[in-house]
Amino acid sequence: MSDDKSESRIAKLVGLAAAAGAAWAAGKLIDSLWTKAFGHAPPKADDDSDDIRFREVAAAAVISGAIVALFRASATRGARKLIG
Repeated sequence: MSDDKSESRIAKLVGLAAAAGAAWAAGKLIDSLWTKAFGHAPPKADDDSDDIRFREVAAAAVISGAIVALFRASATRGARKLIG
């Protein structure tokens, strides 16, 4: 196996680990901020509670998706710079 393939695999693994860690950290941050702002955890798409309005579920999904995507992109790019 050449060194380039080995480095490429290592870079992919590090990037994957960084992205997973960033997604986890973003989720924790979102949960904390949502709880502080609204007094309860953010709703999940599969929540069956009648108390939760669709707008709140949609807002939580949009905010969560955007923040997780930004964290993952930053972590992946940072890992790429670190390795490359």
